[in-house]
Amino acid sequence: MDVMSRNSNVSKTSKKHIDKRRAVIFLVSVLFVILFISYGLFQLSKSRTFQFFGGLTNKVNTNQKVVALTFDDAPNEKTQEVLDILKQKDTKATFYEIGKEIEQYPEVANAIVEAGMEVGNHSYSHQRFLLKSLPFVDIEVQKTNKLIKESGYQGEITFRPPNGKKLFTLPWYLKQHNIRTIMWDVEPDTYFSGNSEAIVKYTLENTQPGSIILIHPFCKVECEADRVALPQIIDGLKEKGYTFVTISELLKL
Repeated sequence: MDVMSRNSNVSKTSKKHIDKRRAVIFLVSVLFVILFISYGLFQLSKSRTFQFFGGLTNKVNTNQKVVALTFDDAPNEKTQEVLDILKQKDTKATFYEIGKEIEQYPEVANAIVEAGMEVGNHSYSHQRFLLKSLPFVDIEVQKTNKLIKESGYQGEITFRPPNGKKLFTLPWYLKQHNIRTIMWDVEPDTYFSGNSEAIVKYTLENTQPGSIILIHPFCKVECEADRVALPQIIDGLKEKGYTFVTISELLKL
């Protein structure tokens, strides 16, 4: 009996170890799947060509040598410098504005409209739109649209997600309100932030007919290279035969 009892205890102990190991393997597998799905959703959230609801535009398929120049994070104290460059170069652009910045720099927001530039919505607070609630999205979009209209702008207002992040609620909301999502296909700052020569070279080499170029020229120090590069980009693309249009003009193609 003693031998049988010992064997029974060993068998029970082994079964417990096996069950415990199986439980650990199952838990690790579940965590791996969750991490894999989360990573996949994060990558989709910043995709320039896909979102779960509605369509988005990162470029337009056309044989015409037209290009849309866009700036994020306006307005601020550096905006007038950019407006002066555009006026000197007789060039159109689309400014994606942040609501709280419009409140802080209303005169600059007015100057953008008075200069004949197109204006888009870049949210009110510039938070990443990952798993945000519907009321949050509604306030971010509509509050900024109201401020844009109060600055004198009367055209269609498209939307550009802050940092390009958009997941579930934002695309659904924009689709329901017939607001177009605008991304980009040329962003030199992704690779060459702070290097004006590299910014110019990358932009000229990668721009195609129908491209949407994104530049960040408005911060004080880090964006100096973008402001230096801007007139060179404009001159270089014009030499290649490109015409600059606004986002709404590009979308008509």
